[in-house]
Amino acid sequence: MIVIAVILIVLSLVYQWGASTSRSVARSAGVKMHSRPVYYGLLLVLWCAIPAAVVYVLYSLFAPTIINSMILSYLPADVAGDPQARVSAMSRIQNLASGFGALGDVPDYERQAARALTSLRWTANLAIVALVAVVGVLGTLFARSRIGPEYRARNRVEWAIKALLITCSAIAILTTVGIVLSVLSEALRFFTFVNPIDFFFGTVWNPRFSSTGSGGQGDFGLLPLLWGTIMITIIAMLVAVPVGLMAAIYLSEYAGAKFRFISKPLLEVLAGIPTIVYGFFALVTVGPFFSGIGAALGLDVQATSAFTAGIVMGIMIIPFVSSLSDDIISQVPQTMRDGSYGLGATRSETIRKVILPAALPGIVGAFLLAVSRAVGETMIVVLAAGNSPVLTANPFEAVSTVTVTIVNQLTGDTDFASPQSLVAFALGLTLFVITLCLNVVAIYIVKKYREQYE
Repeated sequence: MIVIAVILIVLSLVYQWGASTSRSVARSAGVKMHSRPVYYGLLLVLWCAIPAAVVYVLYSLFAPTIINSMILSYLPADVAGDPQARVSAMSRIQNLASGFGALGDVPDYERQAARALTSLRWTANLAIVALVAVVGVLGTLFARSRIGPEYRARNRVEWAIKALLITCSAIAILTTVGIVLSVLSEALRFFTFVNPIDFFFGTVWNPRFSSTGSGGQGDFGLLPLLWGTIMITIIAMLVAVPVGLMAAIYLSEYAGAKFRFISKPLLEVLAGIPTIVYGFFALVTVGPFFSGIGAALGLDVQATSAFTAGIVMGIMIIPFVSSLSDDIISQVPQTMRDGSYGLGATRSETIRKVILPAALPGIVGAFLLAVSRAVGETMIVVLAAGNSPVLTANPFEAVSTVTVTIVNQLTGDTDFASPQSLVAFALGLTLFVITLCLNVVAIYIVKKYREQYE
């Protein structure tokens, strides 16, 4: 925090210097500057901050490697030549240099290396602070020398802001592309062990954990997991969509201002409850409650089942539907309501034939968000669904989902070269494709009904 405060103070002083310099130049030359003083101040800030930031980033990337290569000279030849021994020794040396210490007897060469590492780190930190300061000062002085009546500071600043926006957009896009390519590459590795047809159309899920290369062992049928995910999602949407949409309609069209002011925040509190709390609530309260009702009616209802997970998940995603739908419905112009009333329509007819068609694109987006939230939920189904990867149409039996299976396959001491672990990436890719298809369908529906309404 102290460093950030110092940086902000320095940049504010640089900004003031640039702005005041532009005013001084304008007064001394007796002419009008091309840009306003604020742009000259921002210009000096950019020339001070960007070169210094580039130097610091380069230091962060290359300094640890250089320092570690210098510390390797303190290791004996037999330790430096053994990769495992070298990694272990470097880890102990870093712990000693950081003050954490090391277990067992510490050889003299590790003590010497730790002292050298501490000294090198202090020297490097002092050097980078001095270098960043020098670069920042030189950049500021260079920008200061360019200030003049004809210098287009506004154009330079706006170009820098545009470049920053493009960079942020590129980072977001490249991050998405990188995630997809990473998951896709690991999924393709998995399909070298398991036939894609057996994976996508298999009805048995039993990935017996084994050693690397034992791809012939275990069954990797996706259908039980996919059907469990779909079943729980359907149950959750049957709970969340009617309740959430009706709550949104009442809050926006019927409720008074005072009731809306109190009830809407209370409804949105459901979205802030951690999912692990919902899962625990389903495990100890909702599941046994439905199991007791089933026993009273002569039905076999398991405490951990798709029905239990779906009901609790539906309660959890009610705020996603109600809050977003309420915001969209409230944005429908009041003139449309008045016109409907003027033609003799009742309030319910106005809602069904005017307000809901006008708000349909936003409502579909709210439903899509709720479906995506249900498909990607993990903690509730871990605790409430039973984690039984079987293909069943009975919602009162235990099932498993794709997200729970991903967690199971990547938990513990796993070998990321075996199909038992690589299957998690294939499952993740499947979820990505499902979400993409949901978005495409939603865009099509929104476009179709929006054209009809317009």
